[in-house]
Amino acid sequence: MGPGCGGPGHLLPAAPFRRGDLMASAAIGVDFGTSNSAAAVLSEGRAVLVPLEPGRETLPTAIFLDYAARRTLIGSAAVGAMIDGKDGRFMRALKSILGTPLARERRQFLNRRLTLLEIVAEFLAEVRVRAEAALGGPVDRVVAGRPVRFHSADPERNMRAAEDLAECYAMAGFREVRFLAEPEAAARATGVGAGFGLIVDIGGGTSDFTLFEAAGQGLCVIASHGIRLGGTDFDRMLSLARVMPLFGMGGQLRNELGPGLHDVPQALFHDLASWEKIAFLYSPATLREVRLWARQAVDPRRLGRLVSVIDDELGHDVAFAVEAAKLAANDMGSGIVDLSMVERGLQPALAAADLAEVLAPSAWQIGLAIGETLQRAGVAQKDVARVIFVGGSSLLGAVDRQVRALFPAASFERSDVFTAVVRGLALAAGED
Repeated sequence: MGPGCGGPGHLLPAAPFRRGDLMASAAIGVDFGTSNSAAAVLSEGRAVLVPLEPGRETLPTAIFLDYAARRTLIGSAAVGAMIDGKDGRFMRALKSILGTPLARERRQFLNRRLTLLEIVAEFLAEVRVRAEAALGGPVDRVVAGRPVRFHSADPERNMRAAEDLAECYAMAGFREVRFLAEPEAAARATGVGAGFGLIVDIGGGTSDFTLFEAAGQGLCVIASHGIRLGGTDFDRMLSLARVMPLFGMGGQLRNELGPGLHDVPQALFHDLASWEKIAFLYSPATLREVRLWARQAVDPRRLGRLVSVIDDELGHDVAFAVEAAKLAANDMGSGIVDLSMVERGLQPALAAADLAEVLAPSAWQIGLAIGETLQRAGVAQKDVARVIFVGGSSLLGAVDRQVRALFPAASFERSDVFTAVVRGLALAAGED
């Protein structure tokens, strides 16, 4: 996203939701996130979060195709159906597939052959329908958040991802769509302070940064930068380092014919550790393959666990267990990866030191990306007065320590970690 000066750089405190708030805003702001999504409107100068489900400010970006009821569930209902073991297919982190060939592959979902883009569009359409029900009027214009870069290492794939997301909003029934970089939206919502401010937005799939400066009653975006690295990547790294070896990763297989050994193939473990790919591992071909590995394994017990995960479709249960242990280790110093759904008593510990070790390379990458942002802006570290943390993964200690070390003289804020982006989008929507 190019630099530029925006409108007002602050919002009044959040107001309680009231039906009819839509009338105060020309468009709705939607933050479609890798892990969670949200919607908001501007009413009387205040960002108003639209209740997409009861009792929550955000909506889990999760989809469950219920085979028995032949219906699509989203949000907490989708997560609940997966946890309850209902017959169906659970999908999460689908934002990560934008721009990839996987996005446009047609697959059989219930009685329909759909692409994953069409599945994303169904999620966004449900967001629109729920917003219309809450606001009491039609919603067909949107200011939508997007990462600075969907794919930091591949410009062509990055461009395709932006096109994919625009297509999803159009299929979802939004007549007009304007995109705003997520950290730039967050900058609008943080309030204007003296000097330079830096948004550090560590979300589920990307890390995004915006350097801004006060400009009268508004703010001026000096530079934005982003990399494809976020909370779901942290989960994948932890899973590969601490869980997948328990399922046979790194082990050896006996040759089918003759003596000798060879390594267990790695690709399946990487897919099993990646939120967006888990749902597509459950096939007869994959099950046959892992059963063959278990028969040939030097350590059959570990690969027997993998057979159970694939046969019983427990991949998302494992991923949720890794995520829960990550949060516990970060907040309380230690956590347990509860894999008892795979094997009774299988509960490896995850200490804060383990978390710091596994995530150290990612924290270093985030530090380098921040340095690139400042270099593009032509601003020295010592001149940054405020650093504002946004996104759930910014709460991780490894990230927090890395960022604070870069700016010893700055003040640090994290008062609106989960909704700053959508509040800023609401402000931008109100200007349309």
